[in-house]
Amino acid sequence: MVSRLSFPGFGCPAKGFRLLFRGLITGGILLLSACSSRLGWGVLLWSSEEPEILAGTVLPVYIRSNIDKVWVAGVPAGLKTADGLDKFEVPLAHLELAGSRKKALARAEAMGSYGRTYAENLQDGLPIREQPDNGARRVYRLKISEILKVLGKAEGNPAVGASGDPLPGDWYQVMTEDGTTGYCFSYRLKFFEHNGGPLVVETEEQGEREDPELDRLLARTWSAESYLTMVNTGRFNLEELSRHWGFSPGQDTGIAHIYVPGLDQTFAYTGIRAAGSRTWRFEGTNLQMSLRSDTTMALQFTEPGGALRSLIFVALAVDVEDLIIQETGRREELFQSMYAQGPVFTSNNYGTLALTADAAFTWTGNRLLIPQVIPASAGQGGSVTMDLYLSPILQQRYQGALSLRFDRAGPVRFMYTLDAQGLRIEYVPDTSMDGNMVARRASSPTVIYFYRAEL
Repeated sequence: MVSRLSFPGFGCPAKGFRLLFRGLITGGILLLSACSSRLGWGVLLWSSEEPEILAGTVLPVYIRSNIDKVWVAGVPAGLKTADGLDKFEVPLAHLELAGSRKKALARAEAMGSYGRTYAENLQDGLPIREQPDNGARRVYRLKISEILKVLGKAEGNPAVGASGDPLPGDWYQVMTEDGTTGYCFSYRLKFFEHNGGPLVVETEEQGEREDPELDRLLARTWSAESYLTMVNTGRFNLEELSRHWGFSPGQDTGIAHIYVPGLDQTFAYTGIRAAGSRTWRFEGTNLQMSLRSDTTMALQFTEPGGALRSLIFVALAVDVEDLIIQETGRREELFQSMYAQGPVFTSNNYGTLALTADAAFTWTGNRLLIPQVIPASAGQGGSVTMDLYLSPILQQRYQGALSLRFDRAGPVRFMYTLDAQGLRIEYVPDTSMDGNMVARRASSPTVIYFYRAEL
């Protein structure tokens, strides 16, 4: 809150000036200021209670104290402090020095409707961020019912709800009472105009509301446990990665979201509270999370039927988008090696396999493989996907494995090897697969050799 002056003789009588000896050290220089001289004019950003001056008011500014972290500003004409003074102290963050009176008036006008706009926080733990983006660094965590000064609307990336759709609202530049500034999404804010009277601010001491472990947990991206298995084995499923399975605490929206195979569930909460050592509960829900290690987190919740369910999520050392880029690059490199070796391959018994640069194919003359290998409804074309891996023992015989995804049928899988003359492929039945890895050869393998066609 704004504090009143504590030293006597501060008011300057109209019939004379007295020097105000107040030690103001800025960059090692001691400044002496006469109380009649001004530094300039400024705009009050946070309303003063004593004397009662509303935010958006233009005031003369006389002194800046970096020691006391205050401005000394004049009160509007016709107004005095409770002690009868015509000047008062304003916390540095609560006033913006503009320069001339004309510039201060222009700045106040530019603030427009936000000059007296405040917001009440409706969600305990709602973050203020360094930039208007959900992924930006958190600079402050709000308590429920805490009051913010709204400085203006900001352009930023929209917050996304549990459905993946943008949430209603906008990013705003805001300031807390202690002067912390940043950006907050408005979905969990209640705006109001302050036109006089006290501002109700229900806050605790900053040190009491800090929870470093919770802050670190909320700052991390939590992915499905299966993603860690992919990283550890080096075998990546692009379809699964692109779904971004994982858990979002929803600290910007108050909606936690679990999205894993077979489960897409949200939890609307009012705050996140400690519930034991490295354990927190989402208030208003039956969801609880526990940090098992710096990179492993467990969620527990009750399903509609009453059963208790537990899920594990991991914080990966690499971003999922980077994994997608790496895996996409690996597949493209493998296909381009095959394309460069062809792109057309022929077999006397099994027809002609032709590849295009965009990973499409046509396969004509393959009737001897229908329907044992290729479904009768498959057609003659489709796309090539290098989405398979080989077990270590099969890597000694083949260079890789691929899926031919026919236009009118599911994928048909083959292992392959390239040589100077052409392409050898071996059919892989479903019984030979372990996830996306070819684990073993078929008991009676179908092997086809294509010669490279001269174009």
